[in-house]
Amino acid sequence: MPHEHTVISCGRQHVEGIRSIYNDAIVHTTALYEYAPRSAETMQAWMASKESARLPVLGIECEPGVLAGFATWGPFRSFPAYKYSVEHSVYVGLAYRRCGVGRALLNALVLAAQTHDLHMLIGGIDATNAGSIALHRQLGFSHCATIQQAGFKFGRWLDLEFWQRILPTPAQPVAG
Repeated sequence: MPHEHTVISCGRQHVEGIRSIYNDAIVHTTALYEYAPRSAETMQAWMASKESARLPVLGIECEPGVLAGFATWGPFRSFPAYKYSVEHSVYVGLAYRRCGVGRALLNALVLAAQTHDLHMLIGGIDATNAGSIALHRQLGFSHCATIQQAGFKFGRWLDLEFWQRILPTPAQPVAG
């Protein structure tokens, strides 16, 4: 796979690809603190909510229609004063890891966040996910917190780390 990746905006035609990547992560990793794979209906509703809230869902296709990875963000917390902060996520299909897909997606999210006048991106990462932690560190994110034993999966307690990147935007933040 080439090292130059074209980031696209994902739509409903990508929902099954997104679901496949999510479900692999749910079943085989601690990237998601979920137990059961997501249904097609759940993912259709997920995409509809992203579209109605005008939240980005970015992706990279390894070939037309075949998703290698995707990234998105959502509200960090629902209170008004958090309007400049978002929690992001990046997921890469197993066959496409260590090929630059995650880096391209996370870079695209940072650029999109600045375009949307956001101030902070924060990612919740399982403490054992060395690849994601290294990627975030390389792209200017800093560790800001660890919640010990935040989840329980695969017969063990999981620590959740938070990695943030402060952006120079917005130029003129306002309350309200």
